[in-house]
Amino acid sequence: MGAALARAAQWTAAGSGTGTLEITPLNESLLNQIIKFAEDFSTRHPREAAFVFREPLEWKTQLGCSVFGEGYEINEATVQSEAKGKDGQPLLLLMASTLRVCSFDQLSSLLQIAMEKKLKEAQACLEANRDPIVKILGPEYGTVEGEDMSMLHLLDKVKKDDDPETELKMKIFLLLHQLDLQLLNSSLKHISEDIRLNPAAINNEVNLLKNFSGKGEDTVLESLEYTSDYTFSNGCRAPPWRQVHGEICYLVIKPHDTDPLYITCSTAGVFLNGVSNNKGFHGEYNFFKEPTYEKNYQRMEVVDAKVSGQSQNLYDFTEKNVCEKVKSSAARRRSIDKKKLEPSMKFLRFLLSCNNFDDVTSFPQQGREISCNHVQYWSSRTVILSYFYKTSGRFEDISESSSETEEDEEQPVRHQEGNTDLPSEYWGIQKLAKYLKGGNPTATVIALCSMRDFNLAQETCQLAIRDIGCLEVLINLLDTEEIKCQIGSLKILKEISQNTLIRHAIADLGGLQIMVKILDSPDKDLKCLAAETIANVARFKRARRTVRQHGGIKRLVGLLECISVGSTSLTPYQAKDTEIARCGALALWSCSKSIKNKEAIRKAGGIPLLARWLKCSHANILTPVVGTLQECASEPSYRLAIRTEGMIENLVKNLSSEHEELQMHCASAIFKCAEDKETRDLVRQHGGLQPLSVLLGNSENKQLLAAVTGAIWKCAMSGENVSKFREYKAIEALVGLLTDQPEGVLVNIVGALGECCQEPINRTTIRKCGGIPPLVKLLAGTDQALLVNVTKAVGACATEPENMMIIDRLDGVRLLWSLLKNPNPDVQASAAWAICPCIENAKDAGEMVRSFVGGLELIVNLLKSKNKEVLASVCAAITNIAKDEENLAVITDHGVVPLLSKLANTNNDKLRRHLAEAISHCCMWGSNRVTFGETKAIAPLVRYLKSNDPSVHRATAQALYQLSEDPNNCITMHENGVVKLLLAMVGSTDEILQEAAAGCIANIRRLALATEKAKYG
Repeated sequence: MGAALARAAQWTAAGSGTGTLEITPLNESLLNQIIKFAEDFSTRHPREAAFVFREPLEWKTQLGCSVFGEGYEINEATVQSEAKGKDGQPLLLLMASTLRVCSFDQLSSLLQIAMEKKLKEAQACLEANRDPIVKILGPEYGTVEGEDMSMLHLLDKVKKDDDPETELKMKIFLLLHQLDLQLLNSSLKHISEDIRLNPAAINNEVNLLKNFSGKGEDTVLESLEYTSDYTFSNGCRAPPWRQVHGEICYLVIKPHDTDPLYITCSTAGVFLNGVSNNKGFHGEYNFFKEPTYEKNYQRMEVVDAKVSGQSQNLYDFTEKNVCEKVKSSAARRRSIDKKKLEPSMKFLRFLLSCNNFDDVTSFPQQGREISCNHVQYWSSRTVILSYFYKTSGRFEDISESSSETEEDEEQPVRHQEGNTDLPSEYWGIQKLAKYLKGGNPTATVIALCSMRDFNLAQETCQLAIRDIGCLEVLINLLDTEEIKCQIGSLKILKEISQNTLIRHAIADLGGLQIMVKILDSPDKDLKCLAAETIANVARFKRARRTVRQHGGIKRLVGLLECISVGSTSLTPYQAKDTEIARCGALALWSCSKSIKNKEAIRKAGGIPLLARWLKCSHANILTPVVGTLQECASEPSYRLAIRTEGMIENLVKNLSSEHEELQMHCASAIFKCAEDKETRDLVRQHGGLQPLSVLLGNSENKQLLAAVTGAIWKCAMSGENVSKFREYKAIEALVGLLTDQPEGVLVNIVGALGECCQEPINRTTIRKCGGIPPLVKLLAGTDQALLVNVTKAVGACATEPENMMIIDRLDGVRLLWSLLKNPNPDVQASAAWAICPCIENAKDAGEMVRSFVGGLELIVNLLKSKNKEVLASVCAAITNIAKDEENLAVITDHGVVPLLSKLANTNNDKLRRHLAEAISHCCMWGSNRVTFGETKAIAPLVRYLKSNDPSVHRATAQALYQLSEDPNNCITMHENGVVKLLLAMVGSTDEILQEAAAGCIANIRRLALATEKAKYG
């Protein structure tokens, strides 16, 4: 256990505390295994459980005296066990909040007493006792690095000494060692799923192999070289359009005794290229030319670097070459039918990545005056960049590979640039530009103040600042030591960064990197402005990645640390700290839309800090805090943390806030977290279901309605919650919202109704409220998620005969049947499940099914699907269809028997059950029993009886009983050992299983007797 805690468990120093166990899925899994071991220890090993620890395990507990009952002596704030050690000391002692436990017996009892708090208690115990084996057995058994000889020493001692205590220690040590191995194996399996290669790891491996390469006889390789000398900022050498596929670099390896090997290194592994020749790559690899299928517009190509074994410096260009290329390309653009060519985005990235630009654009540190030379450099860069901004409507970043899967924000819209008259504000900003660029600090501050007098929310003013080169100057001012210049610049950047084009330009010009550095500034106003501007700019993926890669996440999390959390009346100093935290939360909210950033926030200790701020009462900071949490709640580790850190109670509390945006984010967080049953129970226990039901009345705010209905949907997955929703009249309200709503809202409403329909009384309520016609109407929609939910709801309603009459009258069954043609397997499966109760409860089901032209052939052909859920649902539908003799004859003609037989070799218990039921009903026609035997379906069915699912046993026994009517099938069953398995089931309490098993055995026995009679007369 000590090794697992030291090597496998994930420890953190969250906030400003000591090392604690992180709240992660891995740690929760380890804790649950340790809890199970300790709980079962006293029953599985009673002698070892009575062993008294060398030193007690001691920790701060959350349990009160009131939870202890029989077997404990309670005296005010002290609890002690009646069980005592040899020295007369109690084996469990609770004083104040300190708990001391001296045996596994008491530890097991304590965990049973703790109930839902056992996870917290186990965590606290292990945090306080980092190597519990030392406390239990003594220091000689402690976890050591390197070779552990404690087992051998203990074995020698047992051989030499007859002391029973030593033998007992040996057994306990072996049990703990076994647990340790189990925990390490479990964590290894968990961690191995997330490991991927990265550029640094590959570079280390290559450098290691290079040390063993050369011409000498004592080397293993002749040479090992990269195909490209150029390294991108993310460490990759592969071209950007291959990085998006996970490729990192390419290697040419020359062994001594064979032809060169051509290797591709990617995040998924290292692969040997299949096509190569002695001269290098097979064909030309054009590093600078993107594949034509990735872009559908024309562009100016800057350089074609052909790679054939040798590396080139891909970015070895001069400013002269660049300018000439731009001019020649511009002339070519004017001459070819006035067709506009898109500029190469690689050229733009080249300009932005050149080191000399970083040098010339830095603000002069001494004298703090901008010289004319600097302005000329800026102007030349501005002209080229402005050219790209005006001619390109897309700002793409493919210079780094990323595993972030969320889509970027809407791409910047290209505005028509012509010779139209510009407003006076445009020219006013242009006049200010010369003072901003060429003045001293005082003149610069005055120019900044004057610029703020313009309406910076107006797009004309924003684009004027960009077009005349002021944006570069504003970003440069951030790199000065003049606080006033920095503050003035950030105030302008904060306003204009609401514009999509400006956001991309700020990121391209390196503004984010400087703002991240400013977060370390001692000036609080400066930190606030920098964080707010980052919040605006980091609304697209590349900007969020930049913030993370330059250490911005850790700094932003640091802004949340404040002593004034939860204070009602704040001093001016505390109010400023709260404002800093608000701005930090806003920036984290923007950054949290990225998967990697969510992980970075967690590792930086952001979860406990967000949990602390969630307890405050100020809506202006609660909104970004809850916004960040609901973004992060898509990750399992965050959902676990939100539940265990007690955040559900505060989220429920804020559902009753006066601020609709805060209500929306709280409901959205509950929507995502309520995937887990424990969270759904907590929402109910903290009274969250009633405010959710009340919020259904606010149907004007569609975003709020989508979040609320989503939360109700997920909470309704627990039966106890459905009863509460019925009490609060939520079902009637949901039915009333079925019309004139966006699809996103409808998906959640119908999902909630589908869950509520599991109770008969609610199905009646939906019918009485007129909910069935709008549900059936939604079956004609196209949204896949909506179709999955609406088919489930209609299927649940169809279990009531009165509801089924309405569905049939509205042609709902035909609509369900048509959805079997949908290409989405989820829709197919959901539709097939819904068809089952429709057939069961229809008045003339057989005739109804036959009325669907081609319907039976369609459902039989779905048995060729690869999706297990589709197969199970279709088998269930065939079971109901086969109850009608005419329909059974038709599906037999369509080849249902061999298709069912093909599915017999499955390990999926759900499919096994419905497949066995389908086979059982299909045996009722003609020679189907014989055909099942001929198509090898019998032996796999016999194996189904070894399943742990009782419903599989029942269905299989019924199928075998029907199949045993054929003598050849009886022989096959007997050969596969069916009699022994069925004999055990004859004594089952399930009467149907009992009769089927006995009937099958009887048929086999009758065949045996008939054979003996024929043989011996």
